[in-house]
Amino acid sequence: MSDTTREINKVTKAIITVSWKLIVYGAAILLLYEGITRGYQFGHSLFYDTAASDPPGIEMRVTIGEDKSLMNLAAALEESKLIKNRYAFLIQSIFYGYGYSDHPVEEGTFLLNSSMTAKELIITLRDGVTEEESEAEE
Repeated sequence: MSDTTREINKVTKAIITVSWKLIVYGAAILLLYEGITRGYQFGHSLFYDTAASDPPGIEMRVTIGEDKSLMNLAAALEESKLIKNRYAFLIQSIFYGYGYSDHPVEEGTFLLNSSMTAKELIITLRDGVTEEESEAEE
């Protein structure tokens, strides 16, 4: 092998090594950025109680069956745009004592609004104010 070929191989190897390092560093920076921004958004939705939409919002009837788990309920509320993040709702449910031994998920039809905060939704579901009971009060 000639000296020229050895030099070309060294330069090529150095270029490939630097390129791989740049790719790995770039991927690490991208993952850190995404992790930090998504972590902030999750923490914000967890501790800063905001509604899914501005008042007056959209009223929706939510029917909870006897076999409804808290995870399924959170997924259904997220799909119907009543909450923004199902996992934040699950953690907030622990904070407000809903869906566990003291206040299990009860069946019924509830009248909920998209302008209600997660706390208001949990309290409405926890205290069991069904649509029939709220109509009787009026």
